[in-house]
Amino acid sequence: MERIQTNSPILAIMELANLVSVPMSLNAVIKLKVLDTIWQDGSNNPLSAAEILSAIALGPAGDAENLQRILRLLTSYGVFDEHIGKDGRERRYSLTEVGKALAADENGLSYAPYILQHHQDALMLAWPRVHEAVLDPSSEPFVKVHGELPYSYYGKNPEMNLLMQKAMSGVSVPFMETFLDRYDGFQGVETLVDVGGNSGDCLRLIMNKYKSIKKGINFDLPEVVEKAPKIPGIEHVGGDLLKSNIPPGDAIFMKWLLVTCTDEECKHILKNCSDALPSGGKLIICDPLLPNHTDDSHRSRAILEADIYIMTMYRTKGKHRTETEYRALGVAAGFTNLKANFKIDNYFTVLEFEK
Repeated sequence: MERIQTNSPILAIMELANLVSVPMSLNAVIKLKVLDTIWQDGSNNPLSAAEILSAIALGPAGDAENLQRILRLLTSYGVFDEHIGKDGRERRYSLTEVGKALAADENGLSYAPYILQHHQDALMLAWPRVHEAVLDPSSEPFVKVHGELPYSYYGKNPEMNLLMQKAMSGVSVPFMETFLDRYDGFQGVETLVDVGGNSGDCLRLIMNKYKSIKKGINFDLPEVVEKAPKIPGIEHVGGDLLKSNIPPGDAIFMKWLLVTCTDEECKHILKNCSDALPSGGKLIICDPLLPNHTDDSHRSRAILEADIYIMTMYRTKGKHRTETEYRALGVAAGFTNLKANFKIDNYFTVLEFEK
């Protein structure tokens, strides 16, 4: 009998057809608190499926075999390490570095809410209509299902809104720690404006490190800033990026914002930023940068997958962009040039425009 090659196109197609099993299994282990059960106070002792069920008080009521099936799949994707006993039968599981990122840290933060947020029922209903973004880009698949964009939909659903906030905190806090460790472009800035700064947490972290910043301005939608906490040195200003003037400052910072905007909206926003800056002022944009060359690296896949997510849920013509595309938008908005490109981690890049 002829052996099937492990890299055959048939196997590749079978894997692609069943990829939905991976995020759904991730959701399952998060909802079952499997990751936090294995990761206890910094301990990563391997546990069997039965031991995990016992620890989360399911015991005989849970199906250890079915849990093990899920654990084995996620092991193949690098979430768990598998430890097979000497008898070749008993399997125990510990967390890899990927798995640890999904377990709560000492502050209760993790990437788990980011996974759960992406796979809520309301969002899942939009995925079968991705092709309609090609046929009719005037309306997002999410809007075709629910009649409104996610932002307004979340506002009417407190649980979804809370999950979104947890998801953003779980992603933003670790990123900001890395960002502040690797980027020093705030030296000499006295007034910093954070556009789309939500509650002002990122601005507070920046100002804690850079004492030269005497005033921080958190600029976001009125309904967002009215719920923002009072933070010494920070003024919360409400407005709409596309309708209001951005408050003036020496530098403007925006993170993960332009990916949900069309090119024309980006031009308007960047022109608004340019008008708010003095000569020599700078705009600091922190976004994932789309690679020029399409390859099969984790980074390329993560950004390209997120691009389809944006197209499906938020804006059919919102998108990730290449450095060349950002450069063209900045020059069109009145910036002299893209001054610098700083890679912060494997996902985010900082682009620095100077007026």
